[in-house]
Amino acid sequence: MNSAGSLEPLNETAGNDMAETHETRYWHEIDTPVGTVLLAGDGSHLTRIHFQSGPHPLRPPPHWEATARPFAAAIGQLEAYFARRRRAFELPLAPEGTEFQRRVWQALRGIAYGQTISYGELARRVGNARAARAVGLANGANPLPIIVPCHRVIGADGTLTGFGGGLAIKRTLLALEGALAGELPDGPPAAD
Repeated sequence: MNSAGSLEPLNETAGNDMAETHETRYWHEIDTPVGTVLLAGDGSHLTRIHFQSGPHPLRPPPHWEATARPFAAAIGQLEAYFARRRRAFELPLAPEGTEFQRRVWQALRGIAYGQTISYGELARRVGNARAARAVGLANGANPLPIIVPCHRVIGADGTLTGFGGGLAIKRTLLALEGALAGELPDGPPAAD
């Protein structure tokens, strides 16, 4: 996404920034109320957020450089989000994905803080009401959770459904935003 918040045109690959490239990549881990989160980027754009306490922690390749420097704005905005002082993010983003995935991710940015929608509704918002399954797959491939709020998509019957970081993290994020009945848990989420 560019600084105005819209998705920038990117290559049409499925977007695996773990692949060997000649581009310099940076990474940094931060502690959050949902556990350790890894931030990755190219030095000017955030390309990935990964829940390290989720089911599949990410090991940055050796050619990625560990440094907090390129992530100062992201860290500050995430801290404000978790402190309930920020509801939207204004960061330069560059998620890698297909044109369809980027359309879905852009639609996710339109879901208001504290609100949830179904996969069917998300499919309608991207212009194909019968593509709920494809939308679900694109939602699951979102490389920038929290900032591109895929956690705000739930089952048509109101149940919490799959989430890359695990349902406990999804539940915690929705509770933080006031989208679930009950109070925010005191500590990190329990494993599902």
